[in-house]
Amino acid sequence: MTKKKSFTEQDMSAMEAHLAGALRPISAPSDFHQRLRTRVRFPTREELAARLGDWRRLFFVFGGVMSGMLLLITLARIFYYLVGRSPKS
Repeated sequence: MTKKKSFTEQDMSAMEAHLAGALRPISAPSDFHQRLRTRVRFPTREELAARLGDWRRLFFVFGGVMSGMLLLITLARIFYYLVGRSPKS
């Protein structure tokens, strides 16, 4: 049986100092934010209102997501019961 190794306060301080040096924050290039803003376009309020106003499409999307989640849960339960059972001896 192996013993569990306990760390002392000095060990923890040494690890934290090492990680602080290894995981330094980096900054993005100066033009990165500008390029990202040009690529990502947020819809206007009118476009959002038009999309939410189409309640039939919203209903079908919501129903599809719920059906997919139920299917995933069912498959996960089937997989758990098939694999999780151990043969009794």
